[in-house]
Amino acid sequence: MARPETLKIVHLDSFAVIYHRASGITHLVTAPAPEILATLGEAGLTRSALLARLAHDYDLGDADEAALLARLDELVATGLVSTA
Repeated sequence: MARPETLKIVHLDSFAVIYHRASGITHLVTAPAPEILATLGEAGLTRSALLARLAHDYDLGDADEAALLARLDELVATGLVSTA
């Protein structure tokens, strides 16, 4: 995830507004993006560890790795998440 000090996150009903100071871009996102960012944290996780933690924390009955990968690809494209 981008360094926390570079993000300003404001929750508005079912949306989250994320201002990425490094790029100057504001993103309007909905679930599961804020939950993924919160779970990733600064240290990051592998895909399988992230999926397991999301499934546990949010009681996902139908955890799908392909869907998670698609969401992560979107977050990487925005610059909010980077791959190692």
